[in-house]
Amino acid sequence: MVKRTVVGAHYGILGWLVQRISAAVMALFILLFLMVLLDHHPLSYDIWKTLFSQIWLRIGVQLFLIGLFLHAWVGMRDILMDYVHSTGTRLLLQVLVLVSLSAYAIWSIRIVWGN
Repeated sequence: MVKRTVVGAHYGILGWLVQRISAAVMALFILLFLMVLLDHHPLSYDIWKTLFSQIWLRIGVQLFLIGLFLHAWVGMRDILMDYVHSTGTRLLLQVLVLVSLSAYAIWSIRIVWGN
C-alpha cells in the first residue's frame, strides 16, 4: 500500500473552479453583448448611452469585470507559485497583483455605476 502525504495549501480545486466559472461567465456575457450590439447597429453615442443606462447591462458588465479580475488573480497566483521560487519575492509580487486587481475592481465600480 502506498502512503501519500498531502501537503500544501490545497488551492487546486478552488482555483480550478474559479477559473472555469469565471471563464464561462465572461464567455456568456460576450455572446450576449455581441447579440445586443448587432441588434443596435449602427452604433452612436446616444445608443451607447441608452444601452448603459439599463441596469441589466451594468450588472452584466460588472459581473464580467469581477470574473475577469478573479480569473486574472488565479492565473497570476499560479504563475507566481510555479516560477518565482524565492518566498519573499513571490509574496511581494502576489501582494502587488492583489492590490492592483483590487484597485481595478474599485475603479470599475466607479466607471460602471458612476454618472
